[in-house]
Amino acid sequence: MIPEEVELRIARYFFHMYLPDKIMWEVEEKLLTLCLKLDEEELDHDQLVRWALEIIDKQLDSKSFK
Repeated sequence: MIPEEVELRIARYFFHMYLPDKIMWEVEEKLLTLCLKLDEEELDHDQLVRWALEIIDKQLDSKSFK
């Protein structure tokens, strides 16, 4: 099993290096807006991840990174 920290670092690298800027900005805008309004303990991390993935899936649609 890959340690969670390793997975997070790989995901962070992919997010910043390969995700198109337009998608990254849209994800950051949606999540940052909520994160700045609420305290850390009020945030629903699972919901934030779901919203980010919805944006990414919608924007990438059938695009491939190969």
